[in-house]
Amino acid sequence: MKVLILFAMMLSPVFITPIAQAQSDSSTFEMRMREIEALSRAKNLARQAAEAANGGLSQYRAELSMHGFAAQSPYKDQGDHWLFTFKGGAPGSTEMTIESEVRVNKSDFQTTVLYNGAVRSTQP
Repeated sequence: MKVLILFAMMLSPVFITPIAQAQSDSSTFEMRMREIEALSRAKNLARQAAEAANGGLSQYRAELSMHGFAAQSPYKDQGDHWLFTFKGGAPGSTEMTIESEVRVNKSDFQTTVLYNGAVRSTQP
């Protein structure tokens, strides 16, 4: 009889909820990890597109934020794509003279350089 009561208690929502919650947390964690990996890939592709548009690494280096954590890079999530807007300049220089705006599609990671030129004014 004690076994039946114990078995019934194990099947009650009180005992099932922590298991379901753990599975939900795991699923959310895995989904967030995929998002971070995708954003990291997009950041690298955007940086590489700017490097190519500016003559390669012998001529151009993107700002440091494009080399670090993806979540700290200068991007906007636009739903179906990310938009990266960042600066760069000559290797070894601290002066950022070039601004690049690169769109990266979420579905296929296709990159499009929307702007690549002199740093635009940030004032209205």
